[in-house]
Amino acid sequence: MADGFVNILVFALYGYAMAGTVFAVFFIWRGAEKVDQQARGTGLGFRLLILPGCVAFWPLLFKRWLGAIGEPPEERNPHQ
Repeated sequence: MADGFVNILVFALYGYAMAGTVFAVFFIWRGAEKVDQQARGTGLGFRLLILPGCVAFWPLLFKRWLGAIGEPPEERNPHQ
């Protein structure tokens, strides 16, 4: 019984990683500049550096990219 659960979990993680990899390629190519203005004009080294994070956090980045939120809001707290 537990063996079937482990297979399902591994398959789900594999699917998540594959979807993240496909998303990350397109995001690094086009979306990074729309989400963060400071990513404009960066080279291949920077884009390869952010690749693992894009794969891991692809649902959050996808939401920001679709919403065209752009830059995150500036923090306003006494520690700034």
